[in-house]
Order: sequence, then C-alpha cells, then structure tokens
Amino acid sequence: MNHIPCSLTIAGTDPSGGAGIQADLKTFQELKSYGMSVITSVVAQNTTGVQAVHHVPLPIIEQQLDSVTTDMPIHAFKTGMISNIDMMHLIADKIQHINAPYVMDPVMVATSGDALVETEARDFLRQHLLPLSSIVTPNIPEAEYLIGEKIQTTDDMKQAAELIVSKFGAGAALVKGGHMAGEAVDFLYDGSTMNRFSATRIETTNTHGTGCTYSAAITAYLSMGVPLYDAVKEAKQFVTTAIQHAFPLGSGNGPTNHWAARKEKIVYGTNY
Repeated sequence: MNHIPCSLTIAGTDPSGGAGIQADLKTFQELKSYGMSVITSVVAQNTTGVQAVHHVPLPIIEQQLDSVTTDMPIHAFKTGMISNIDMMHLIADKIQHINAPYVMDPVMVATSGDALVETEARDFLRQHLLPLSSIVTPNIPEAEYLIGEKIQTTDDMKQAAELIVSKFGAGAALVKGGHMAGEAVDFLYDGSTMNRFSATRIETTNTHGTGCTYSAAITAYLSMGVPLYDAVKEAKQFVTTAIQHAFPLGSGNGPTNHWAARKEKIVYGTNY
C-alpha cells in the first residue's frame, strides 16, 4: 500500500470557511495530505468578527481524539483554537501519545481582534503545551505574550524566537512579521540555526485565516516527511500566494485563496 500522508487538526470552526478547521482542511487537501479534524469549539464567526462561541463538551473532544488516534495514521498534527484550561489539560495529555511532529498555532485573537482564548488559559498554553511542540508559529502579538516583552524590530523577532525555544521549551519557533511594516519577514529558530524567510508585502485587507493556513501548510509538508526548514519555506510560498489572490468576500477581512497555487499552476513540494 502506498504511503498516504495524513494530517490532523485540533481546533475551532469557522462557518465562513476562511479560518479554523475549515481553512486547515482546505490546505491539507490542496497539498495532498489526507486531512482529519477534532473540533474543540463551534464558533459563529465571519469576516467581520466573532458573534458567538460554543465549547464542545470535554468528553466529546476526548472521544473525537480517541476515535481518530486509535484508527487512523497521523504523520503530523496541529492545534489551533483551544479556549480554556480544561481543554488544554485534556489535549496535552492525549497528544503526548501521538508519535508525529506537532505544529502549535497559538491562536489567541482572531484577525478581527476578537479574543479566542480565555486569559487564564494563556499561561497554561505557554507552560504546558508549548514544550510539547515541534514548532510554534506565533505572530508578533502572540510572541510578545509568550516572552512577556515588546517586539518592535527584526532583532526583537529573532530574540523572541530564541527565547521561545531556549526558555520555554518549544522544539522550534517561527515568529511571523505580518504585523510589522515593510517586507513580510519571518524568523525560524530551531535551537541552533536562525533562518530568515521573506516575501514582498501584499497590500490587502483580505487576510482572514492566514495564520491557520500557514501553520496547516507546515503541518501538511511535515506529514510528507519534508524537513522543517523546507516545510516552512514551502508553506511561506503557499500562504503568500493565497494572500496575493485572496477573495474580496464578506464585509470585513476577506479570506485567503487556498486554491491560488493550483490556479496559478504553482506546484509546491514536488521534490519531496
């Protein structure tokens, strides 16, 4: 039987399709990794913001995790929105038994500015989930929270990536510069090497779900056995193309275009 790369996402939903579980599964599909999901919260949101949140009862989250992990192969997995400490306790316990790369997208605030994680849960995420991760992918506000310091320059970004690994125990840290003016620069630190990934900044308000898409693309490539540096490099290209061809849908921040690379006949990851 041919090897089929399989990726799991553990996150909240987005009925408008731009972020969360929906964005993750679209990304997995586009990159030819078989996508699976565990839903933590049902979120009523769209391009303008979050209207309501219903947290899935813990026994159902646990049963979802048990159902997929006892039956399906998992070659890489990611977490997104995990709203409270009880969920984090459960998920931290379960994922320790998954022998696959773990991509943490430390989702705290939606593109619209709405909070997605309870304040007291953020410390638990930093202390207990972060050390389990193979790579964590914070934007600048999330990285500032993780290290407890302001980030204003690219040197600050590099220092933050180093601290997240050396002080807080992540396997690697990708600090994303989308919130900083100028060129869109990200820094990846893996415990020994600092790598820089850059792209021309695209002037658009249609950025709903970019963090989910980026981290999902990294997960998909890792599920194929692609080395971490190359997985991030390919994922950066994928999400940049998705932003470049984003959709002017909705009344707020429109969604990225998950099929943009296919439409442009760009094929990423063909060497792996």
